[in-house]
Formats: sequence, C-alpha cells, structure tokens
Amino acid sequence: MDKVKDAKKKCPNLIAVHVATYKEGEKEPGYWDNVDTRTHKVSLDLYRRESGKIINIFKETLPSGEIEKASIDEAFIDLTRPVREKLLERYPYLSRVPDDAPDGADSPLPPPPPINWSQLGVLIPVVTRDDDSEAKDEAPNYEDYHKTTWHDVALSIGAELMSRVREEVCKQLGYTTSALSASYKKPNSQVSSFRELTKEMQNKFGENAIWVYELLRGIDRSEVKEKSALFKSMLASKNLPKPITKPAEGQHWIRVLAAELALRLKDAREEMPTLWPKTIVLHARKGYETSRSKQAAFPFTRDITVDIIASAGNKLWKELVGDTTNIYVTSVQLAFTGIDAAETGQQNIDGFFKTNDVQRPTLKRPRSGASPSRGVVKGDSRDNQNQGEPFAASFVCERCCKRIALRDEQADWSEEQRISALAILRQEHEDFHFAQDLANESGPVIKPSSSSKPTSKSSKPTSKRGRETEPKGIEKFFGKK
Repeated sequence: MDKVKDAKKKCPNLIAVHVATYKEGEKEPGYWDNVDTRTHKVSLDLYRRESGKIINIFKETLPSGEIEKASIDEAFIDLTRPVREKLLERYPYLSRVPDDAPDGADSPLPPPPPINWSQLGVLIPVVTRDDDSEAKDEAPNYEDYHKTTWHDVALSIGAELMSRVREEVCKQLGYTTSALSASYKKPNSQVSSFRELTKEMQNKFGENAIWVYELLRGIDRSEVKEKSALFKSMLASKNLPKPITKPAEGQHWIRVLAAELALRLKDAREEMPTLWPKTIVLHARKGYETSRSKQAAFPFTRDITVDIIASAGNKLWKELVGDTTNIYVTSVQLAFTGIDAAETGQQNIDGFFKTNDVQRPTLKRPRSGASPSRGVVKGDSRDNQNQGEPFAASFVCERCCKRIALRDEQADWSEEQRISALAILRQEHEDFHFAQDLANESGPVIKPSSSSKPTSKSSKPTSKRGRETEPKGIEKFFGKK
C-alpha cells in the first residue's frame, strides 16, 4: 500500500481525506491540519457509533433473526426463523400433512414454485462442462441444469429479506452494504451461491474435500449468537513509528490513549450509566518481543475525565519503566478490563462522609388536619419517632454540628429500611469521629448525657463491670482487655 505522498505522485489530482485523530491536549478527536502519525492517533469512534446504528436497523428489520456482531463493519445474521415464518406464510400447505398423503409425514413435498433470481442479487451457480465443450461467454441459466428444491426457495427468501435490510440501511443512514459476498461484487451487492461439491474436488482432497469446500465459500457452521452489548474490556493502542526512547516521552501517548478511553466509556454510559471498569492496564512492547504490563484497580468515578485516566496510566508507566533512563518502546496500549455494571447508588468512600446542611423535607406526607409548619421535621430522627412525628431523613451530629442526610434515591424505600439506613449512617459517622480521635492521638470523646452529673478528678471509677458502657462501632476493636 502506498503512502499518501507516493499516491499523489502517481495521481496528482488525488484528494486524500484523513479520518479524525486524537492529539495531546484535546478531549475529543478532530480533523486537524498537518496530521502526523508521530504525534496523532487515528480515531474509530465515529465508525463504532455508525456500526451500532446499522446493527440496530438489522434488529428492527429482522426482529426474529439472530444477529452477531463480528467486527466494526461485519455481522453474522441467522435467517432461519424469519425465513421459516415467511415460507409458511406464503405456502401454508407446508405446515400440515395432507390427509391423502400416502406415507404421512414422510411423503415427498409438493413441487416447489419457480424462482425469479433477477431481483435477488448475484447468483453463482456451478456449471459442469465436458472437457471438450466450448466455453460460453454468457452466464448459463440456473434452471437449465439444476432442479429447483424447497431449499432453493428458502435461500431465495433469505436473499429477499437481506435485500430489504440493505435497502433500509441505505434509506435511513445513506450507507451501501454488501451481503454474503466476502470481497466479491462489492460494493452495494449481495451474492447467493449454489456451488456443489464436485467429484473432482472429492477425488483431489478426499476426506478434506468438505472442509476445503466450506472454507472457500465462507461457510461457518458454528451457531450465531447475539453478543451482549456490555463489553468486558476497552483497548486503546498505538504502534509508534517513532519509538519511545526516554521515559518522559511516554506521558504524551498515555494522555492521548486516555482521551480515547474516556470518550468510549462516556459513549457506553449513555446506554448503561452505571458501567464501571474495575482495572486499568498498561502494556508496552519492544518490536516483536513479548509485551510487559502493569495493572491497578480503577476506582468508581461517576464523572470520568481524561485527567483521571491519564493520572492512573502515568503511575503504571512509572512502575513499568522504573529507574531506566534508556528505553525502546514501539507499541503502547492502555486498557480497561473487568467492565461491569455497578450497583445503583454506587459511590466512592468519600461519599460516606458527605454532609448536607440544607434542611430536607420529610419523606411522608403530613397527617390530614396538620398545620403546614409540620411539613419539615427538625432535630434528631430518634426524638421525632419517640414523639410520634413523621420520619426524618437526617440527623445533626452533636460533635461537628453538621446535618447528615440519606441519599436522594433512598426516598422511595420503606420506612423500616430508611430507619435502618439512617442508623447505619449514624454509626458510620460516629466511627469517622473516632478514627479522627485516634489519628490525633487522643481518646474518643464521650458524648455528654443530659442525665449525667459532673464528677471530680479524685472520684474513683466503679468496680462493677455491669455498669460499664459497652463500646460501639469500631471502638470495640480498641478497648482494653
């Protein structure tokens, strides 16, 4: 394949159009001037999006068909069910055995109808000629040497359905497609093959004749199964025309690859907002040698950015190159693995210590006849429950005087679940203060009680163990034995 410069020398009027590319400092790919493979990376994101649209048209046009995406521009379609449905719709007498059938279900089928292949794409029959016969320029008539069977009728219906699908893709998106043709009769065509296993092939290849026959015609008998829309991994890679020779040069490409991963994850989250890659992996390879890799856990982040991914990638890069000053890397890859849908309400550890100073309304409607002022409940939820008030979704910490509230999505929970969740949230917040006390090398602060009386320094502690207060939360792990 010629490079653009060489191609333009051969064809001076050639207009070369470059695909969108990523470059450092940009969050999304674009069409830049003076694109250089040494600094830019090709983006296939547009093609992935359009590929998804085409697959959706396949599914809409063939609701009962099985569609398996093979690559960004290829798919396998199992037409067995839609062809069977259309066959029985057109020829309903095939669905039941005639009463006068001599052998019941084993009786021969009635003769099939003639088939008009002129509107169903390109037909490739096999014509067996004698060695002394003269070659003919015109294509032979299929009906002249082959007796039509119901299998041919089913194949013609499949070609008809495929033609309809291709027309729909062209109508909605403006793209031409090819079907059943490999690289033959492209573009915008479809091919139906009736080639039969000849005696010549059987004599030449023996037991392997069937394998050769199916291989040459692209026949794959493995079951077509629709793949899940959830990909378990995402990979951004770059084969470097100019190898990385210094550790500092790697950060440029890590940031470029991070921009691609960030955009692809955002696109995937439009259909499944809770997608979360559990691991980030960095691969580096020298020539054709085995690649070296480093990986680390990737924290759940709702608002993914290039900076977050690049920061994680740079840490792996430093671990990978270590103290080496001279390196030679010809390929670098950054990938997300273990992609899965996180649970609803998933948050990182910081979310457990967020506070909300805004007073929230109660999660229950006020009783009939109650005054409008009772629409908001203040104070501690436990006090409100003792007084018969509606359940409050928050409490005020006595130490930091901040209001701690349940999450918005917990508003639809039952009252019992909300009470339990608020109790857990209270215990977690108390554990937070206890951990702070340990970090400050001071003992936990005992909460004053309204019924407790101040004691002098000289007073002796009680000797009865039954009166000692049992520690709660994480305090129990730090008590004296």
